[in-house]
Amino acid sequence: MCCLLTFSIVIPSTAWSDIVVGSWNIRNLGWDNGKSFEHVAHVTQHFDLLAIQEVMNEEAIHKLERALEASSEEEWSSMASHALGESSYREHYAFMWRDSTVEYADGAVVFIDNRDAFAREPYSARFRSLESGTTFALANVHVTYGDSISDRLPEIDALADYWQWMSEVYPDTPRLLAGDFNLAPSHSGWEAMSSVGAYPLITEGASTLGMSNGEYANLYDNIWLNEDHSLNISDHGIFYFPDILNISHSEVRDTVSDHAPVYLTLGNAELTPISMEDGEVTSLSSTKPSCVDLNTASASELDTLPHIGPARAQDIIELRPWSDLNELTRISGLGDFHLDAITLSNRVCQ
Repeated sequence: MCCLLTFSIVIPSTAWSDIVVGSWNIRNLGWDNGKSFEHVAHVTQHFDLLAIQEVMNEEAIHKLERALEASSEEEWSSMASHALGESSYREHYAFMWRDSTVEYADGAVVFIDNRDAFAREPYSARFRSLESGTTFALANVHVTYGDSISDRLPEIDALADYWQWMSEVYPDTPRLLAGDFNLAPSHSGWEAMSSVGAYPLITEGASTLGMSNGEYANLYDNIWLNEDHSLNISDHGIFYFPDILNISHSEVRDTVSDHAPVYLTLGNAELTPISMEDGEVTSLSSTKPSCVDLNTASASELDTLPHIGPARAQDIIELRPWSDLNELTRISGLGDFHLDAITLSNRVCQ
């Protein structure tokens, strides 16, 4: 179902609700690229409300909604922005929610970017938990990747103004800014967002999938909140979904996405991973990638780290023991830039 872009009187937020809210970049959803909508739907049904990035056409959302209803045997709703972008490459943002637990409240709108700071202006709306009546604003953004981190920083900096704008458009309402930011939350470029009272919910782990099973490279996906929010967040994390689909990282990247969803739970809600093959409940912790110990990891495990190929992996083994990650600069060709990438991947045991 699609929703009119209307505003109504603010409904005060309460502190208890029972829903799982997620954000997922479903890499080029809608292109003729061999996407498995069955697999995408199985992952999506773990959430009650999902912000989706990289939707290439609106029909893809309708197709996913149909697959999701067939998979979950429940009614779902969705809405999408118009196509956004400054060139021939354009994307839609979308929201998808389970009708039995969540309803669209009001205020769906694409940000009017008078500064022309965003390649794809953020898209937001307010939603309400049917369990408790809790109302919150959820924004959806995909920061441009560009050729380097410096290309991303202007949009990251402009998010502070957008965050303030959200407080005016959705007054007295908790705000969530979700999406693919293409920047780790520890980067200094987030200073402007921090200065306006926003903080990242996910600070550990990595959300982009590597080619090898269990390999995750960067923490680009996140959910930002205002420090004085009234939401009762009971859990949060990265949903490492390849294991529940019982297929390899290589196949997942080709047929599903190269990003893992990030999520938060409100109240007593829980994200319970369900294996697609046998329907059994699996432990979320069992799907999290283990850290790589520089002193005990095998060459193949070391090879999963950013900028560490087979030759450097062997160098690490030969130069053991290691007492500090910064010592990796002893290896030929590994400079501060490479060390920063390894550090931000959060893949090395500390």
